[in-house]
Amino acid sequence: QVQLVESGGGLVRPGGSLSLSCTASGSIFSVPDLGWYRQAPGKQRELVGTVNMDGIINYADSVKGRFAVSRDNAKNMVYLQMNSLAPEDTAVYYCYAVIQARSTGSWLSYWGQGTQVTVSS
Repeated sequence: QVQLVESGGGLVRPGGSLSLSCTASGSIFSVPDLGWYRQAPGKQRELVGTVNMDGIINYADSVKGRFAVSRDNAKNMVYLQMNSLAPEDTAVYYCYAVIQARSTGSWLSYWGQGTQVTVSS
């Protein structure tokens, strides 16, 4: 069984910074893809950024230059550093992973439980 556990989040003023982290644990052979999505109230879940095992990163246009996604392959962790936060960044942020299971070799997608990020003065 695979689990994604997030930490971080909270309330921050506009222009501030916040960081999130996520750990994948369980019967894992490899983690081809890790990243973050977010969902604001009344909106669909959207990409924030993902990073594959080769370190290739894909960002949403709305966060380029402000957010940074990174990963630690040895620890199966992914991080999200958010700078210059704005009220429109307020959302529930979800950790995302594509994981190859150790037992079956199959590739499946997993989601974390979500963590609230609120940007407000």
